Amino acid sequence: MSKSDTVRFRYNQAILVAAVIAFIGALPLASARTYLLPVLLLPLAVALWAWRAGTDANARELRVRALAGQRRIDWDQVLELVTDQRGRAVARLDDGQQITLPAVRGVDLPRLVSATGQTLPDNPTEAPGQ
Repeated sequence: MSKSDTVRFRYNQAILVAAVIAFIGALPLASARTYLLPVLLLPLAVALWAWRAGTDANARELRVRALAGQRRIDWDQVLELVTDQRGRAVARLDDGQQITLPAVRGVDLPRLVSATGQTLPDNPTEAPGQ
């Protein structure tokens, strides 16, 4: 994916700042006893997730990125993009899977669709021919 034609969705970077503050706050606890050192892993994992997780889209594919991996989905595998009850965007695939798109909200769907080079109808609640 080239950076110029890719639409990127990421979580708010305030999560990363909070993880750094939590790491600094956990330093005195972790340095008090050796067996408490793993306490530092939690804010590090949150910081890495906040920095890495998200969704990238271009005309060819969706790239869903998580803490430890990523998944590429061609647009021809996507049957529809919908929102769930919590307002998150979900991609329904042709094999029956539903994938929640990290950092994409329902209000971001027009921007996500524009990455494909297509447009949404002006009033999606109206059925054609009415």
